[in-house]
Amino acid sequence: MKINNIFKTSCLITTMSMSFTSLAPAKDQALPDPDGKPADMTKPVKVFIILGQSNTLEMGKVLGADSDGSLEHATKTAKLYPFMIDAEGKWTIRKDVRNVSLMQKRGMSVYRNDWLTVSGRKIGIEQGIGHQLGNAIDEPVLILKSSIGNRSLGWDLLPPGSPRFTHNGKEQPAYGETFASRKLAKIVPFEKGGTCLQWYAGLQYDADIGNAKKILAELDKYYPGAKGYEVAGFLWWQGDKDMRNPAHTAAYEKNLVQLLTSLRKDFNAPKAAFVTASLGQTKEDDKESGHGKILQSMKTFTSGKYSKELGENLGFVYTHPLSKGNSSSGHYGRNAQTYMNVGLEMGKEMVKQLKK
Repeated sequence: MKINNIFKTSCLITTMSMSFTSLAPAKDQALPDPDGKPADMTKPVKVFIILGQSNTLEMGKVLGADSDGSLEHATKTAKLYPFMIDAEGKWTIRKDVRNVSLMQKRGMSVYRNDWLTVSGRKIGIEQGIGHQLGNAIDEPVLILKSSIGNRSLGWDLLPPGSPRFTHNGKEQPAYGETFASRKLAKIVPFEKGGTCLQWYAGLQYDADIGNAKKILAELDKYYPGAKGYEVAGFLWWQGDKDMRNPAHTAAYEKNLVQLLTSLRKDFNAPKAAFVTASLGQTKEDDKESGHGKILQSMKTFTSGKYSKELGENLGFVYTHPLSKGNSSSGHYGRNAQTYMNVGLEMGKEMVKQLKK
C-alpha cells in the first residue's frame, strides 16, 4: 500500500515555558464556562497530539436528550458537564482551543478544523482534553488528532528504531520490515524514496506523524493568527489490537519507550509530556488477560522506571471507573459520558505532567 503526504518538517520556534492560570478543580463538573475570548496570539501555540486507534476518533453519540448515553442527555437532562452548554442551552465554544482531526486513508483526510465546540453527531476525548488544557494554560492551544482505527503498536504503529525480537520462537519484524515468503525482509519506506507496495512495520506511524507535521507546517491555515508553535505533549489511548496478539502484548512496554523517544525526536520536543490511558473494560488488578497486560505495561512505563532517560513527566489514567460500560472493542457502546470522562481525566493528567 502506498502512503502519501509523509514528510519531515521542523518546529517554527524553540521551546518556551508555559503559563498556568489554575489547575482544574478536583471535580471536573466545576470547570468554568469558557469566556469566549481568543487566546493571546502573540504567544506560540501549545500543541497537544492525540494518537492511538479507533477510540481516539469521534465515537460518543451527541443527539437525544431522552437517550441515556448521549451527550444531550448527559448535559441537558442529567445536568453533567455544565461548561459544555451556555445559558441558552447551546454548545459553548472555546476561542482559545483549536480542534483539528485527521486520518490517513488513501491520502490525508482532515475531517475537523474548528474551535473547540460540539458540532455534528459525535464527539471524542478531545472535548474533555481541550477544556482542561484551555482552562489551565494561558497560551493558545491546538488539539491535533492524527489516528485511524484497527492499528497496533506492535506492527502498524511500530516506531522508528524498533529492532527485531523473538517471541515463542518466532521472529517479529523491526521497523520498516515486512513479511516476504514467510521471512522478514527490509524494505525502503515511501518517505525515504522507496516504492511501498505492501504494508510494513511502522507504516501507520509514518503516516500519522507525517500528516501531523504537514498540519504544523501550514499552521496558520489551521490556527488563524498563529505565530509559531511548540509540541508540548502527547496523549495515547490505544491497545485494543495489541491485546489480541501475544507478541505485541509482550513487547508493549518497550514499544512505549521507543514510541515516546521517536515522537520527541520527530517533533523536536525533547521534554514533551506524555499521558497514556488504559482500556475501559480492564480492571487494575488484571495481570493475566491481554488487555490486563497492556494496562500493567502502561503503569510500569509511567511509574518512574524510565525517568533517567525519559524524564518524570509521564502520566497514566486508569479508565475503568470512568467507563459507562461495554468495551474498547465495542467503542464503549458509543456512550458520550465515557468519552467525556476519559478526555477530562487525560486532560487533567496532562496539566499535572506539564507542571513538572
